[in-house]
Amino acid sequence: MIDLRSDTVTRPSDAMREAARDAPVGDDVYREDPTVNRLQDRVADVLGTEAALLVPSGTMGNQVAARVHTERGQEVLCERESHIYKWELAGLAQHAEVQPRTIDGGDRGVPTPDQVREGYVAADGHRPGTGLLTLENTHNSKGGVAIAPERVAAAAAAAHERDIPVHLDGARLFNAAAANGVPASALVEPVDTVMCCLSKGLGAPIGSVLAGPEPFVEDARRVRKLLGGGMRQAGMLAAPGLEALESRERLTEDHRRATRLAEGLSRVEGLSTEEPETNIVLVETDRPAEAFLEGCEAAGLLGGAFDDHLVRFCTHRDVDDEDIDEAVAAAERAV
Repeated sequence: MIDLRSDTVTRPSDAMREAARDAPVGDDVYREDPTVNRLQDRVADVLGTEAALLVPSGTMGNQVAARVHTERGQEVLCERESHIYKWELAGLAQHAEVQPRTIDGGDRGVPTPDQVREGYVAADGHRPGTGLLTLENTHNSKGGVAIAPERVAAAAAAAHERDIPVHLDGARLFNAAAANGVPASALVEPVDTVMCCLSKGLGAPIGSVLAGPEPFVEDARRVRKLLGGGMRQAGMLAAPGLEALESRERLTEDHRRATRLAEGLSRVEGLSTEEPETNIVLVETDRPAEAFLEGCEAAGLLGGAFDDHLVRFCTHRDVDDEDIDEAVAAAERAV
């Protein structure tokens, strides 16, 4: 079975397993796990931030950030198809107790400066005011588009004009950096805080990192504990993350294979695709998406439904060129 449902389905490499086994550990709640500390320092260095904090998942990282940045009842500006709004179980309302104000970010899922200014609400006797702007890069629901640094910077600058902090959901930040040909720090520099996943494109078995200024990370540590994210001998999780982080140069291979997959699927009658920018391929289907995916599974291929006639396939470290060719053949058999 060729599993292209997500880049989260990868299995730990032998090097990751060995790193987990041999990792020096301590109690991370006491800040005594040397491997966790090393991972956090390394991520902060790569991203160009003052500090970083290991969290179990990207969703927790985003929710911690929203809680730290805002006051209860404030509004959060977010793109209407963004992960933090659409796919995190209304966590903004449940954890930070804020209300989202959504913006249509168009084909690329990033609001313009004018949209940020129009969405801003000043606090007064009747309205809670805007407390945060969130951005996403790459943008999952838009097909993994890699937002250029200047567009991130423009949206962030519009928020900063009104003293509104900006949090970047960078679940696939390193894919965005690879696609844009820039270091990840260039995408992070315009924003206040960022979350990046180790367990998606990078292929670690678990974990994400929340990064930003020292005072923010100190507050985030307390909220992580509140949400049940205080971990003990977490170096066994951090060590594979360190291995994954240093393999980020290979993400261009996933992107190349996504292009190969899209080109192959575009030649299958009843399917249409656009050229992917990163490792996500969105496919329009003439048949209902679920029926198409049932046929794919019977033919040895797994994907995910994104809409009634829209399917997502995601390339990752555990598939090679031969798998991509077989995936195309399986999709053709399904049709």
